[in-house]
Amino acid sequence: MGTATFVLAASSSEVLNVIAAFVGGLFIAGALVWAVQFGMRVRDRELPRPTADEQPHLPDTGPVHEVREIREPDEVPHAHGKERLLPHELHHAGSKRSDDQHRRRWLPGKSGSFGGGGLGHG
Repeated sequence: MGTATFVLAASSSEVLNVIAAFVGGLFIAGALVWAVQFGMRVRDRELPRPTADEQPHLPDTGPVHEVREIREPDEVPHAHGKERLLPHELHHAGSKRSDDQHRRRWLPGKSGSFGGGGLGHG
């Protein structure tokens, strides 16, 4: 084989590589165009977005504020003389507002984390 044969073989493989890359690029571009058109069709079938008047807004009384309170467990009442309590006889929540709303704070030197190096109960 001569040098011309190698040059022709090399140039034909380069041409095939360029053609394959061009076809691959066309395929990817076509897939992207199809995906955009498909997304537009799906979006056209969706419900319209809410207008500004339909958006949530603050109540006339203003924003609702957080309420902090100390809660305590609401014990299940004992049914003396009855067979058992039915669900409608129970309270609606598992806790109730505590009568004592004073928040107990840690006293210095009285408590702490385990292994915190504090003096502990003394």
